[in-house]
Amino acid sequence: MKIRSCIFDFRFVLAALLFCICGTVSIAQSFPQNEELLEKANQLVYSNPDEALKIAEHLLKISAIGTEKASLHLLVAESYVVKGNYNNAITSVFEAGKHFETIDHTLQIKILLLKSALLRDLYLDSQSEKYGLDAEKLTQKLSSKNNKAFKANFILNKVEMHLERRRSHKAQDLLQKNEMLFKDFSFENPEINQNHIIVKARIFSSLSELDSATIYFNRAIQFSQNRKYPNVFEKAIVYNELGRLYFQKKEHQESIVLLLKALEEAKKISNTPLLKSINRQLAVNYLALNNKVNYQLYSNEFLRLNNTLEQAEQESVNNAFNLISQEQELYFEDEKKEHSVYFYVVLASSIIIILICLLLWIKVRWKKKRLKEIINYLEISRNIFAKTTPEIKEPNKKISIPLETEQAILAKLKRFEASTKFTSNEMSLAVLAGQFDTNTKYLSEIINKHYQDNFNTYINKLRINFIIQKLKTDPNYMHYKISYLAEKSGFSSHSSFATVFKSITGIAPVTFIELLKEETAQNDKETV
Repeated sequence: MKIRSCIFDFRFVLAALLFCICGTVSIAQSFPQNEELLEKANQLVYSNPDEALKIAEHLLKISAIGTEKASLHLLVAESYVVKGNYNNAITSVFEAGKHFETIDHTLQIKILLLKSALLRDLYLDSQSEKYGLDAEKLTQKLSSKNNKAFKANFILNKVEMHLERRRSHKAQDLLQKNEMLFKDFSFENPEINQNHIIVKARIFSSLSELDSATIYFNRAIQFSQNRKYPNVFEKAIVYNELGRLYFQKKEHQESIVLLLKALEEAKKISNTPLLKSINRQLAVNYLALNNKVNYQLYSNEFLRLNNTLEQAEQESVNNAFNLISQEQELYFEDEKKEHSVYFYVVLASSIIIILICLLLWIKVRWKKKRLKEIINYLEISRNIFAKTTPEIKEPNKKISIPLETEQAILAKLKRFEASTKFTSNEMSLAVLAGQFDTNTKYLSEIINKHYQDNFNTYINKLRINFIIQKLKTDPNYMHYKISYLAEKSGFSSHSSFATVFKSITGIAPVTFIELLKEETAQNDKETV
């Protein structure tokens, strides 16, 4: 089973590794007395970001020049990207941008590109595009060598944008049109060559060309293993992507081996979004193997991490909006001092930002609603393994029921549950008591005691479970009208069925059927 969900954004591999294009020489030259510390920090970013952060924050305390501070804030932002802490990464990269006018063009481009990548991941596409275009304009002022390197990364970032927005063919066309640009980078800049390989692998994967995708991801793994300095971040992501591929091939054991490697690497850098993605993929593998224990273990961890990230995502969105607003306010405040007419521009920009915030809020609400539906669907799937055998408890003090009578009624209830009599819309407490040769008080008390539900809820749960099993086992049911499903399961109307279905499962029947259709289509595609 494969359900689409909010996953780790691979785009940050390109955004973070971009800092390797021009190296860190300019920073080291600015701090000759701390050159050794800086070199060590840059070596640790992708393997031990916490240690890199400690070094960078120490150097920030003793630095004074704007270029030095901007460079170090970028190093801090890069480290937080590796840890998956996008809120702090956004804060740091905007802090670096405060020194924008006093730094060189290369550093300006790095700041703009990282802002663009972070904002794009938060679905602030218009603002992301603006920073990206500003960065492209600045490359014209660079030397031809650096200009070529940045141009290559702009192409890769645009390709990644198409992939994230599910425009796989556009991503493939864009990369093919620029293949000549990447031809010599395997020698000139191995980092860009590695990014190029990874992006090609992702394109093949999105187009279901799994064998080609596997070849390119294996090349990326080989390069990562031969690095002079470890890159835990890159290895974890590529292993995770390979694990996904083998899952699509239905080679679940191999997928699990690769995902466990990814999990081991991701834990080293404490990257929560990546850990969430890996745990989810492990869960669906074990579900496919009918391994109940491991499925529940990794599914529970996925749900726990997802809850943590939901709040972090909202904080990142609010933080980004506030920082953009502050940046706009500072910019227009300076302009206002020279030209009073810019007051109207500030007003217009504020309105635009409010509109963007409103659109973003709508997108975030829709995204959370969809994610909640998917989580509820996973919970329904997990309940396939749950046993509903009632527990025998101590007799209730309110009504004294002979033990022999209680046992007999419980046995009849089990036979009743195995039948389809509960789908009759004539079913009531009195009718069932009559069929059991008992009174309504005894029957109601036993249902309440052993199932922790009243009679109506008990019957409704049986009916909903019945129709869910029909939907899962008979594809024809997914195409029937809701009114037919309601009648088939024993409900008197469409509306009462929909209300009860949502109250029990957490999602509407129409949404459940849509998710089930997606799952079935994906499974059919994998089978082919």
